[in-house]
Amino acid sequence: MKSKNDAEQNRSYVRTIIMDYRLYLLLLPIVIWYLLWFYKPIAGLLIAFKYFQPNLGVMDSDFVGFANIVSLVEGNFASQFWRAFRNTFVINVYGLLFGFPIPILLALAFSEIRNTAYRNIVQTLSYLPHFLSEVTITGLVLTLLYNGEVTTGVFAKLLMELGLIDETARIVQTADYFRPMYIITGIWKEAGYSSIVYFAAVMGISPILYEAIKVDGGNKLQELRYVTLPGMAPTLTIMIVLRIGQMLSVGYERVILLYNANTYETADVLSTFVLRIGLESGNQSMGASADLFNSLIGFMLVIGANYISREISESSLW
Repeated sequence: MKSKNDAEQNRSYVRTIIMDYRLYLLLLPIVIWYLLWFYKPIAGLLIAFKYFQPNLGVMDSDFVGFANIVSLVEGNFASQFWRAFRNTFVINVYGLLFGFPIPILLALAFSEIRNTAYRNIVQTLSYLPHFLSEVTITGLVLTLLYNGEVTTGVFAKLLMELGLIDETARIVQTADYFRPMYIITGIWKEAGYSSIVYFAAVMGISPILYEAIKVDGGNKLQELRYVTLPGMAPTLTIMIVLRIGQMLSVGYERVILLYNANTYETADVLSTFVLRIGLESGNQSMGASADLFNSLIGFMLVIGANYISREISESSLW
């Protein structure tokens, strides 16, 4: 009886697929893209457990087990790896503390603009930096902060006039300034574009709720506390879980364009470490081990953040 029901259910699935075959055909290119660019490269993780030799290939290289990972965390590369690990984590913590709220505040500000034409113009201008390349963005930042032998950028001069930095300071050549420079550049580039999802969440809240709290005599702060933020809560939860999962991911493009020998101590992150060890030094096994370690930590962070979110609220990724 059970097998008969299973067969009927399978036939039902087949009929559904045949009826909606156009939708599945549209989905097929995305599936193929993910298979080629996300799932197929997973096989390359074997390099982390082998003494990889390019002339032998992945399968024929000698298997060394966890020797590469042990060497990475407590061997010859340990000091470089843990420095990169620390820098990556600190930069992401700063990004979470200072960068995560800015798009939310922007979305709330946009929602209060009643003139649609003016709001569209302001939003478009805030999105613009996202579509500029990292080379363009970092070039603008370096021009604003540094020019030639001395710090003569416009923004640097403003900081000097305000007494926030010393007149002899060279921002782009000082290790202590790299992290703020990186975080502020990221906020400038992505805050406007990231506000789209939060703005959509605000616009999705029923106007009836706002009318009800106004009838009860509520002010703007009470609207924000009792209507807007609870309405945004599911979106905020999902976005922060995803952000926590990226706590050990810092793209190498902006770092490479901004750092130099003087800022190496605070600027070297896991992605640049993998690039330097894996490609420049030709030690692909060690680079793959660092990347695998990074991915495992990120995976555990996502699982943990999602579990905590599910326990303390009704919103989670799964």
